[in-house]
Amino acid sequence: MSGMGPPRPVVDRTVGEEHRRGVRIQAEHLTRRVRTGLTVLHDISLSIEPGEVVGIVGGSGAGKTTLLEALAGVQAAQAGAVRFDGVEISGSIDAWRRVLGYVPQDDIIHADLPLARTLRYAARLRLPSGTSPQAIERAVTEALRALDLEERADVPVGSLSGGQRKRASIAVELLTDPRVFFLDEPTSGLDPATGAELLRVLRGLAARGATIVFTTHAPQDVSACDRIVFLAKGGHLAFVGTPAEALVYFDVPSVERVYERLAAEESPEAWAARFRDRPAAEAGTDPPGPAHPAPPVAPRPGAAAQWWVLTRRTFETLVRNPLTVAILVGSPIMVVAMFTILFRPGAFEPRDPQPSAILMILFWITFAAFFFGLTYGLLQIVAERTILRREHLGGVGLGPYLLSKVAVVLPFLLAVNALMLLVLRTLDRLPAAPLRTYLSVGGTLALLATAALALGLLTSAGVANPSQATLALPLLSFPAVLFSGAILPVHIMAGPGKAISLVIPVRWAFEAVGRALGVRELLMEGGSPLGPPLVASYGDAGLQPMGLYWTILAGFILAFLVGARLLLRRAASATTR
Repeated sequence: MSGMGPPRPVVDRTVGEEHRRGVRIQAEHLTRRVRTGLTVLHDISLSIEPGEVVGIVGGSGAGKTTLLEALAGVQAAQAGAVRFDGVEISGSIDAWRRVLGYVPQDDIIHADLPLARTLRYAARLRLPSGTSPQAIERAVTEALRALDLEERADVPVGSLSGGQRKRASIAVELLTDPRVFFLDEPTSGLDPATGAELLRVLRGLAARGATIVFTTHAPQDVSACDRIVFLAKGGHLAFVGTPAEALVYFDVPSVERVYERLAAEESPEAWAARFRDRPAAEAGTDPPGPAHPAPPVAPRPGAAAQWWVLTRRTFETLVRNPLTVAILVGSPIMVVAMFTILFRPGAFEPRDPQPSAILMILFWITFAAFFFGLTYGLLQIVAERTILRREHLGGVGLGPYLLSKVAVVLPFLLAVNALMLLVLRTLDRLPAAPLRTYLSVGGTLALLATAALALGLLTSAGVANPSQATLALPLLSFPAVLFSGAILPVHIMAGPGKAISLVIPVRWAFEAVGRALGVRELLMEGGSPLGPPLVASYGDAGLQPMGLYWTILAGFILAFLVGARLLLRRAASATTR
């Protein structure tokens, strides 16, 4: 790695297999700008030798994570190049990801699953297709042993200590036996003793032949590094070299004083110019290492195999959280119970129908299907954003991920809708009708619930955190009530209201359920004198063919899922500023 003084001798840690070599990393003139036009990396060049432990150090706003992501191929710089073993990664990143471990600052594991179960799911997603169950189990066992987590294998991840969770995230990456590790603030939030223990783990990985690069703002982490990269504010390269060389270069007694000098003396541009213009004898620039071909791209599990693994993991994650299960099961039971209390029996009696009650029953069972689907979808993605991003970098498809959420939640929604119809019909809150009628009603509610689930997933993919997802629930529910055409008929709405009602799934489901149950005929021909004028006030609502209503609802499902897929791509590629 380039820096002051002569280069350290490179120790080839090969242990008999080429894939055990550490990776030599060369960065040349990396420059990155954000959308606002601000430059966050300024012409950075450096090199890292195989088997080194290198810390990227600097204060807040120095661009540590941005540089790490550029080196790891997570977010490429707009200018410059990164080479692994002499091969530019921009054209071969898929091949290098097989031997690259990337651990972001947030945990990349599910908190509700036992650690070993988490690693098994990760192994099935990351190891080449065709890997035997025995090989998967062996990879999990070796990862746990390497990070001293064997005794915690059956403990839920959420019950691990902070340092153990960090090591668990590293264990996920260790499954593929990577040659290079990139870690973003691995000691952040840990006490000094736990942080030092984690750094010893990283040194152990380096001893096994891996190149280790991590970011930190903690001075105590510097002593564990072979070399450090000091960044000044705004992504300016201020120094590259050993910790001892840094003290000499900055003429300070401790690393803490380096931070102070960079923050208080001269500008970031001046520090970068000073380091760039140092005498050639001091630079000690390493000669280019030999080029090695990119590793072959191992066949990943196909989309169907990924979907099956993700579906099983999503289901297990769901059922292992007792509070979530209680809410999923309890909330529809409470709502159906309130319906039975709210509505009188016999509202659909042909000789004495109750027009107002009929319309409200139709609306509320329709809105309930929408509400459950929306609620269950809102938190499915946003809570896993960091996990999704890392797994997508490792080759997990966004389509299988999205469809796994649908596969787990939708059967539950269908059961809830069926239970609601069964209870309300049994208690005479809905009319007696042939089975085909209720199959039609159930089909409509199923399409509506699916559309609402897709809308929830779309929203979950677009918001930044669970709090925003929770706040989105009333924002999406109120339009579904106001523009459904039940409270205020569509044909007497103002022009903008009519336009909005066109994109409200509840409106079309409300009309379809009314058509399936023959509500217009019941109100026109029943014994209530309020029926005909009420039908007239609703205009042509419920007169379209059922096929058209179902097609419209299916269109909503497709549009929301496509939108969610597009937002997932953005979320998976979002970078930390």
